[in-house]
Amino acid sequence: MPAPDEITVAQLARRIGLPDAPTLLDVRTPEDAAADPRRLPASEGRDWRQVAEWAADYRGQQVVVACQKGLKLSQGVAAWLRHAGVAAETLEGGFLGWRDAGQPLLLPDHLPPRDARGRTLWVTRHRPKVDRIACPWLIRRFVDRGAVFLYVAPAEVAEVAQRFGATPFDIEGCAWSHRGPLCTFDVMLAAWGLRTPALERLALIVRGADTAELGLAPEAAGLLAASLGLSRMYRDDLAQLEAGMALYDAFYRWCRDATAEAHNWPAGKTA
Repeated sequence: MPAPDEITVAQLARRIGLPDAPTLLDVRTPEDAAADPRRLPASEGRDWRQVAEWAADYRGQQVVVACQKGLKLSQGVAAWLRHAGVAAETLEGGFLGWRDAGQPLLLPDHLPPRDARGRTLWVTRHRPKVDRIACPWLIRRFVDRGAVFLYVAPAEVAEVAQRFGATPFDIEGCAWSHRGPLCTFDVMLAAWGLRTPALERLALIVRGADTAELGLAPEAAGLLAASLGLSRMYRDDLAQLEAGMALYDAFYRWCRDATAEAHNWPAGKTA
């Protein structure tokens, strides 16, 4: 049974990818991280030795701390965070417990560099429809909660990327783009090793909506219709992104929890 300030792997797994997921802090030693550089989804690496300096940065957030085994380092960091007024728990079993339970781990090999504030910076074409909303959703929910997205004119994406140190995506000629029948969402999932049944089901829907292959999944037509509707409701691309985040949250929860549920009306006949 977990301690009062501890969360189990199963409990945390149910919250990963949701809009109210806790902030995950990876406080493993450099040696442990080098031995297995994969990370919990959307986790932030922090130096446990400097916790007194950065603990206050997390006030107002719910935090889960993970070290290698969920023992002294995570316990100590979580205690420091609570001292600073942060609601902090430790992950039972730590990184190894998460890994050994077969939970998803993020491959860091292809992660873009971060800016001075620790954020990844991305740039793509303005007026997004499907992939250019789906990919930011994936990044913010499973890779980098604070990621910044710049929407610019198509002809300026490459120059903005170079001048501002941003990573281009979903545009021809860049690494993060379509490959054969796969859309950019598929490419990101594969590169980061984010293979879960729910994400793979969602990827099929996104691919169908984004590539006009609506027969890939019955839900693809609905996603396309909602995406095109959002693109006409919002003139501001960032406002559309925020609305689209809720749309993809709903599709993800359906993919994860509700595919077996049916709905019909009336539910039954009266006598």
